Amino acid sequence: MLSTGLQMRLMRLLSCVTLVLLFQVTDSKKDLKSFCSTCRIITDNFNKGFEITAKQNFGGGNTAWEERTLSKYETSEIRLMEIVEGLCDSSSFDCNHMVEEHEDHFETWWFKRKTKHPDLHKWFCIDTIKVCCPKGMFGPDCSACVGGSERPCHGNGKCDGDGTRGGDGKCSCDDSYRGEFCLDCIDGYFNEVRNDTFSLCTECDSSCKTCTGATNQDCDECKEGWEDDDQEACVDVNECSKDPSPCEEDQYCLNTDGSYSCKACDKVCTGCTGPGPDSCQACASGYQHTEGTCTDIDECSQTEPVCTRENEECVNNKGSYVCFCSEGYEERDDECVQKIEPEKEEESETSETTTSAHGEL
Repeated sequence: MLSTGLQMRLMRLLSCVTLVLLFQVTDSKKDLKSFCSTCRIITDNFNKGFEITAKQNFGGGNTAWEERTLSKYETSEIRLMEIVEGLCDSSSFDCNHMVEEHEDHFETWWFKRKTKHPDLHKWFCIDTIKVCCPKGMFGPDCSACVGGSERPCHGNGKCDGDGTRGGDGKCSCDDSYRGEFCLDCIDGYFNEVRNDTFSLCTECDSSCKTCTGATNQDCDECKEGWEDDDQEACVDVNECSKDPSPCEEDQYCLNTDGSYSCKACDKVCTGCTGPGPDSCQACASGYQHTEGTCTDIDECSQTEPVCTRENEECVNNKGSYVCFCSEGYEERDDECVQKIEPEKEEESETSETTTSAHGEL
């Protein structure tokens, strides 16, 4: 029998080995996908280079001579090398490595296979170096994706590894679809059309969490904020009609389909039932009810003065007022006293100085 400590060490070692193998499998799947992506870039760039070099450096002059020369250039090794040189960015290691590793295949295709196999991607990436699969297929053996190679995932999703030698062929469903075959609808959608090979999911009415049709009477279950009425249809819950209100005292409730929101009352209100100064439950300090709306109180025009100090004036503003000393007066010790002009101030200081000097004499 193994000791408990040794058993624990063996279990930890086994766990580590399992994790390493899992990471290797994951990385290999990623590599298989990236190999195909790299090959696709190479063949796409080859086709671009083929177009760019078509009739290159020819135009005008001796037409018969050009046609003879052009015919030679079209299938020449010089043209092939010009195209191959532009297949990869200098910084792309994977691309340059693949081109260098399989440069002989490009020459074979160019001189011997191009006429019979004009699709370079199919000949090179799929049939020759076997890093890609035909569209709608995946994996080492190019197996058909779920739903078939013609319509992977029944046209409602993406097949993992589609077109590559990697992936597991499982479907990642588009929005509104779910399930292994992407034939089922997510909550909020229903099958308008459904058979073994085709599904069309259509959105439910906005009131339904789940449904069997497009109207609010086809709901299996209402969404939050909605409830069944007498006709078994989902209708909006008016949260704003509840007592007490779900909003704060300085807010009013605004009902919306399936929900509500709380909005700030007008600043002239103390409590309100809606927007604006005509929806106040009471007027804020400095305001008064006038013909059904809260308006500013002009404190400065009232019979009883609000600014009571001598030589003081009043200015009204919204919801309040301001007291200030009249022109030519300034506030000192909570009183409005007459300002002393600078000249008189200087004369007064001079007089005091002279009197002081005479006194000393």
